[in-house]
Amino acid sequence: MAKLAIDGGKKIFEVPAAIPAWPPVYPETAEKLKEIYLSHSWSFYGPQEVLFNEKFAQYTGAGHSIMMANGTVTLEMAMKAMGIGTGDEVIVPAHTWLATGKAVVYRGATPVVVDIEPDTLCMDPAEFEAAITPKTKAVIPVHLFGSIADMDRIMEIAKKHKLKVIEDCAHAHGGVWNGKHVGTIGDVGSFSFQQSKIMASGEGGVCLTNDDSLADILGRLSHIGYQRGAKQGQKGTPPPMGLICHNYRVTDFQAAILLSQLEHLKEDTLLRDQNAEYLRKRLNAIPGIRVQARGKHATVQSYYAFVVMVDHTHLKEGITRKEVLAALQAEGIGISEGWGQPMYRQNLWTVPENQYRIESNEVAETIVMKQIMMSSLTWLMISRSDLDKYCDAFEKVMEEYYRSEQ
Repeated sequence: MAKLAIDGGKKIFEVPAAIPAWPPVYPETAEKLKEIYLSHSWSFYGPQEVLFNEKFAQYTGAGHSIMMANGTVTLEMAMKAMGIGTGDEVIVPAHTWLATGKAVVYRGATPVVVDIEPDTLCMDPAEFEAAITPKTKAVIPVHLFGSIADMDRIMEIAKKHKLKVIEDCAHAHGGVWNGKHVGTIGDVGSFSFQQSKIMASGEGGVCLTNDDSLADILGRLSHIGYQRGAKQGQKGTPPPMGLICHNYRVTDFQAAILLSQLEHLKEDTLLRDQNAEYLRKRLNAIPGIRVQARGKHATVQSYYAFVVMVDHTHLKEGITRKEVLAALQAEGIGISEGWGQPMYRQNLWTVPENQYRIESNEVAETIVMKQIMMSSLTWLMISRSDLDKYCDAFEKVMEEYYRSEQ
């Protein structure tokens, strides 16, 4: 048994893995940004924003793409466009970034928390259906880290109960479920382009929809009421009376950055998917380790992070996830507990207890608090030899820390 690096042994990654910088940058994009800067025209349905909406809709197969300031307001405006507000309930998964639930709170509605599946870590459809009440108006399934929520069952349940479906695709750019791009299956798909995301422009977001009426309202909501494609200073047609609109516009700088990334999205998604499968086969063979499952009908699985779970019940006495993480880090792997807590326990979750409701959370509490370990998507873009070292580090650490039944 090799001595662990944390105990003074030789580390697996003696030479650090060649991790690509994130977000990616391209020389031609820098030139395009300079061109936009010198044009004196930077916003308000600029040519790059219009082009990105066209290209992203085409890429995903959506009827419409509407860019906005970030991936939180896209969720919020999707609910506003659907008339969801005070007194309504919206069902959300127990494990997600807090923006999923806070967007519901921003609308004056109540987030209703339901448990996740133990394999995909996405919303459990059975728990979703069990939480439906007469006040329920919508559900927000989240395609989390490196999986896709069970959209077949979720759509079936939503249709049965006449509920709206908003797909939170902040982690899922490039993902395909049973032949359909994520974000085109529900009523609205919400994407984030924040700094760490699969497509990143610092900040930004987009709503996808196949509903012409919803697309018009979403465009107006984010452009102070102007119809989509309007020119600044031209009156055009006004929004419906009573539709209070916002200024959630983006700039052409963001759109240009995203256009260049869109050109690389397919090949990069396939690379990460292939490398994740390579890791999955090796890591799932290690006692006490299992990899987050792909979406059950994922044609292509996209990855915001690569997630591994440790069986905390079979670790040697005194060993927890904390010690496993420290040992893996000492071997040279970039890995952490991620958010470390379910949505409603995160440090920035400041919603009073009387403004949300937990219906079920047992699986999430156990897995999130005691098992999850994750590496960034850039670890899925390293060489095959470094992928092998990644697995070697897990084998080395678990050989020392796993308690067999014998």
